[in-house]
Amino acid sequence: MNSPASTGLRVVVTGASGNIGTSTVQALGRDPGVASIVGVVRREPERTPPKVRWHTADLAEDQVNHVVRGADVVIHLAWLFQPSHDPALTWRSNVLGAIRVFEAAAREQVPALVYSSSVGAYSPGPKDRPVPESWPTHGWPGAAYPREKAYLERYLDGFERANPDMRVVRLRPGFVFKREAASEQRRLFAGPFIPGSLVRPALIPVIPDVPGLRLQAVHSADIGEAFRLAALKDVHGAFNVAADPVVDAPALARLLGARTVPVPAWALRAAVAAGWYAHLLPASPGLLDTVLRLPIMDTTRARDELGWIPRHDSLQAIGEFLSGLRRGVGMDTPPLAPDDAGRRLHEVNTGIGSRP
Repeated sequence: MNSPASTGLRVVVTGASGNIGTSTVQALGRDPGVASIVGVVRREPERTPPKVRWHTADLAEDQVNHVVRGADVVIHLAWLFQPSHDPALTWRSNVLGAIRVFEAAAREQVPALVYSSSVGAYSPGPKDRPVPESWPTHGWPGAAYPREKAYLERYLDGFERANPDMRVVRLRPGFVFKREAASEQRRLFAGPFIPGSLVRPALIPVIPDVPGLRLQAVHSADIGEAFRLAALKDVHGAFNVAADPVVDAPALARLLGARTVPVPAWALRAAVAAGWYAHLLPASPGLLDTVLRLPIMDTTRARDELGWIPRHDSLQAIGEFLSGLRRGVGMDTPPLAPDDAGRRLHEVNTGIGSRP
């Protein structure tokens, strides 16, 4: 094993080409304490950042022992949001793939494992007060994403007991945005029929004010920094990671120069369900149910013990996302590829919400 003081850390990052992954790789690359990074991806990007070596793998199928061998830290970020119409496929990739990474790290005696959990792992909770990391993590059973995140929380409970010498950290971010991830997030959640130009201020006259629609957002660069800190600092356990302020319909309305209109949750859910069942919208109605039930997280522990202080507030993060959505921007990695008409047509032809 490397001596961090003499040679620097060797870090393996799965999902290194995605929204959080690219920011984490950038944060690690700037740290003089990090010597090398293995970025595990499904498709290799054209550009290779400093200190990075790409490794392509299907985590649900391929052996990864040799990939994590000799690493000081494994950061597991890989996640498949689509196809929402095939939860067995996402379970195979997300849950079974994650377990393969965790077990490989244990077999190879990697000293530290850092895992990207989510606010979505939490059981339904209050919107008027923040909850700490001890809030139950049983998710919402009506959608694949929270079911999968909650299952991995339970798996890691047993994994930590079975591997007491490994330092295990779970970060639970809120909704993660950056300008360069806007095109990917449009593809994953909104679908090809939502024009980016629509989200320009003054073009959206009203924002639906739905009961329970209060959420926490954070800039991807700040999440990348949180993962860097979790990899390098001697910390254990779970950390809630989100920026202030809590985002609600009035805050979004101010951001877009719109006004709010009360809308019952059932009406919005019916609209999302109609779009999803008709394969016009990739986001499932169960995902909306999840969002409306998420608790507000207390981020005190991340600030006090991890030393994490976000450089962007939540509205800045959302503002960057909206700017990127209007312009169809992205990055030079396959998941974050910029928007274009051909890509939208491909989404329609291959079945919205039906393919990875």
